[in-house]
Amino acid sequence: MITWLSIVVRIVANPLSNVLQKLATHGGASPTFVIAATHALLAVAVLPLVVLLPWPSEGAFWWNMALCAVLAAASNALLVQAMQLADLSVLGPINAYKAVVSLLPGIVLLGEVPTAAALAGIALIVAGSYCLSDPRAERAAAPARESRRWGFSRGVRYRVAALLLSATEAVFLKRALGHASPGTAFAWWAVLGLAAAVLIGHLPQVRTAWRKEVRNAARLPRLYLALAAATGLMQYCTLVAFAEVQVAAALALFQTSSVVSVFLGHRIFSEPHVVRRLLGSLVMVAGAMVIVLGRAR
Repeated sequence: MITWLSIVVRIVANPLSNVLQKLATHGGASPTFVIAATHALLAVAVLPLVVLLPWPSEGAFWWNMALCAVLAAASNALLVQAMQLADLSVLGPINAYKAVVSLLPGIVLLGEVPTAAALAGIALIVAGSYCLSDPRAERAAAPARESRRWGFSRGVRYRVAALLLSATEAVFLKRALGHASPGTAFAWWAVLGLAAAVLIGHLPQVRTAWRKEVRNAARLPRLYLALAAATGLMQYCTLVAFAEVQVAAALALFQTSSVVSVFLGHRIFSEPHVVRRLLGSLVMVAGAMVIVLGRAR
């Protein structure tokens, strides 16, 4: 019951986090600063856990979490950059491909062989993603700054790159959970993620931009606190789900959040093509249900 509740909470928290990231960039914040500020607030929140909980002794835990921190910082920065450039109702459902991308590292590193039902569900999720947008209409409506390569906008390319990194991160998170509880893994994900973001912030061009953005962020405390809360809730629920469910199957189930992304994108940012995007998202939800029913047998 706790596992499925975590999945439901994660489905809602993820698009909420994306909305808040998009609002932060609209306020002038850079993607790297948004990620660093989020991890800084989360690191403060989990400090009691870091102090009170026993530290894992296995070196494998620390190696896996260090890799997760680097991959998470890079993928989240790319994700926020994508949110700045493209529609939430397109970028959210594109995340469906994460379940497919995670299959290979999941098989190689975790020995997780997907079931026939999982493969069928993932196929439905991918098929539904083709209903998300009208390439011709979006190409005509795309802003001039969105240069295209291979027919894809810059925002979509950033989103795909973020997806590749985060799908790999998911596998290392699963491996870390073999040596620690979800609570311990979450605490160190927040702290090590802050360390990775700070390293990025030491780049000269980034450090100069951050000095101005700290003052802007101080005027938006509620936005950043809400972003940290949504991101933290999403990540903790992800870890709880990974502890019980195969990575590819869990990531497939998470894609039902695409329906929420389409709704929020239309409601908050007035994004177009809401009916077609909702239909595509519902096909993806059907794929997730096939996975759930297959696991129940």
